[in-house]
Amino acid sequence: VKILPRCLQRECAFNTDGGHKATSSLLSSGSCFSFFFALGLYFRDCLCLFSTAAQQRSTGDECGPEDPRDEPRHPLSERTVELKASKLEEQVRDLTERYRKALADSENVRRRTQKFVEDAKLFGIQSFCKDLVEVADILEKTTESAAREAEPTDPKPTLKKIYEGLSLIEAKLQSVFAKHGLQKMNPVGGKYDPYDHEIVCHVPAEGMQPGTVALVTQDGYKLHGRTIRHAHVGVAVESQE
Repeated sequence: VKILPRCLQRECAFNTDGGHKATSSLLSSGSCFSFFFALGLYFRDCLCLFSTAAQQRSTGDECGPEDPRDEPRHPLSERTVELKASKLEEQVRDLTERYRKALADSENVRRRTQKFVEDAKLFGIQSFCKDLVEVADILEKTTESAAREAEPTDPKPTLKKIYEGLSLIEAKLQSVFAKHGLQKMNPVGGKYDPYDHEIVCHVPAEGMQPGTVALVTQDGYKLHGRTIRHAHVGVAVESQE
């Protein structure tokens, strides 16, 4: 009875011994309609209270702590980050190694190309020099022949003048050779070198160490240190008795 609305509490009266008396005046006076109307209002209020409570609870749930499932999984995330970091480090090491190899290869190519260009500049006249040293050989032999034929007592020193002119030409030619890096070998008395010399004969070693160059039948030449024509030499050997 205590939870009934006040309009119903006025209509119902309880005795002091816990009993209650029926209110015949409620039914006889035509107030039945007001009773049920008040009861309907009561239930409506109850439904409103329950609806408000449910709404507040729902709102409280929404404002409450986040779903544990939405919380980040820290151990899994850290493991994933570690794996990604490890893969990235491996890729960085691989790319760094490739870069170093590519850099070394490009540097080797650059050096070879530079060496090729320099050699082309130095030895571009090699074929020309090979042909020119043959002219120098002819000039040298002609000069030697003129020197043998020229006599100091000759009243017509024509050969002597020719010899002097040929000597000047030969000296000038050797000077031009030296200017362009072409040098004549002088192997007499030196040790035989298969890279510079070509043996054409053997001579007895008279006062010379065996294996040394005793004579030269054709001069050899080098262009900037590279042998372009081997010297034809005779090598001293021990005499056999």
